[in-house]
Amino acid sequence: MKLSELLVFDDIVIQCHDNPDADALASGYALYWYLEKMGKNPRFIYRGRNEITKGNLNLMLRFFKIPVSYEPDFDEVPELLVTVDCQYGQGNVTRTEAGNIAIIDHHQKTVDLPPMSEVRSNIGSCSTILWDMIRQEGIDIGDDRNLATALYYGLYTDTNRLTEMSHPLDRDMIDMLIINKSNVTEMSNSNISLEELKITGKAIQGYVYHDDYRYLVLKADQCDPNILGVMSDFAMETTDVDVCLAYYKSPEEVKYSVRSCIKEVHANEVAAWLSNGIGGGGGHLTKAGGVVRPELLDASGLLNDEIKDIDQLFVKRLDEYFNMYEIIYAQTDTVDTADYNLYEKRPQEVGCLKLSDVYPVHSVVEIRTLEGDINVIIGSDTYLMVGTEGEVYPITREKLEKSYSKSDKVYDKVFDYEPTIKNSQTGEKKKILGYVSTVISNGGARIYAAPLDHPVKLFTAWDDEKYYAGRPGDYIAVREDDEHDIYIISGKLFDKLYKKV
Repeated sequence: MKLSELLVFDDIVIQCHDNPDADALASGYALYWYLEKMGKNPRFIYRGRNEITKGNLNLMLRFFKIPVSYEPDFDEVPELLVTVDCQYGQGNVTRTEAGNIAIIDHHQKTVDLPPMSEVRSNIGSCSTILWDMIRQEGIDIGDDRNLATALYYGLYTDTNRLTEMSHPLDRDMIDMLIINKSNVTEMSNSNISLEELKITGKAIQGYVYHDDYRYLVLKADQCDPNILGVMSDFAMETTDVDVCLAYYKSPEEVKYSVRSCIKEVHANEVAAWLSNGIGGGGGHLTKAGGVVRPELLDASGLLNDEIKDIDQLFVKRLDEYFNMYEIIYAQTDTVDTADYNLYEKRPQEVGCLKLSDVYPVHSVVEIRTLEGDINVIIGSDTYLMVGTEGEVYPITREKLEKSYSKSDKVYDKVFDYEPTIKNSQTGEKKKILGYVSTVISNGGARIYAAPLDHPVKLFTAWDDEKYYAGRPGDYIAVREDDEHDIYIISGKLFDKLYKKV
């Protein structure tokens, strides 16, 4: 859906969920700002039993002059109702009758969506979606610091102070917004009440600890989701705790926060595993979070006589996570390829660029892709490959020249998210595809490979701090000429890339 599709209506009401949080207020404000800029006269409301009382949210309303009104008894029937940061028909938003319904949200889909809807469940905040939709209409937020800071704070709070972002679009918004940092500081320091301080202490006192896997579980009373981050960050200061899960249950959702301080456990992967099939989760390597939807949990069949509730399911899934992975360190380990088959790379057009053409040698760069950020120190012979699905990976000139040939064909691939390169020292960011040339893989590059029958965490020879996860159906591969060049190949791509020798 495009925002311009809403402009055919005149009587427009924007509604966020009951008990609105910062993201709901920011995203509703952004839509209000756009519609007003386009000559409309929208209204922005929230309903439910409770009016906003939290200190940080009242500061937000005052700082940014957000034109939202509390309308518990709203009985008008507008021509168009747009729900933001929620989905019409969900239990967390009071039903408002309307001639037409539109939805803009970043949570998991739990209702039948109307034709006018934009639901991106992999984005960290609804604020990010509105920012991107406004940008797609060719409108620049520009110097509107109030709106920019509101959007930033919406993402900031919904991703636990930016620690649980999982999509590069979230990071792009953070890079591009010009904000009032003092407002964010003041709102952040008004985020926890004395009652929430008690909730934190109660959760920490009732901890559950697993000696073998060194994880801690904190169950809290219902609270602001940011409080989960506060208590899990504090718990991670404890000796012998490598991973922490903090969560609360409410009728609408189970919200949780995950922390990890060891490289063998990525918090974002644990977060995704905990809510697999019953919600959504993601974030950073060390800090992540997610949500479980009760309606999805009830329909999943995961609860039974043995696993009676989400408390037991979380512990079961944590134990499963720690038990299922084999860990390989490619710099020092080798794998036994006796039962592997030998494969040859099929000739294929892919992309390639020399990193020193983008930034000077010795620059430290961050390469942003849909799969995550890759950090590289540019050498004189450091190149970057761009695969058929937009995946990127570094390669030396020696291996490039051995495995690929130049092509005169213009590189014209388009991906859902275009990889970018950011100079970590200067902050300058450049899009990648303008520097990419087409190369054709030679038939001579050969690997030993086998399909995985169990999950693997692989620390490559390129990076011994961040692992690549391989799952059953993917392939583990070893270059014929380098036993330490071990990598994971997606199962859906393997047959396109390689043929058996």
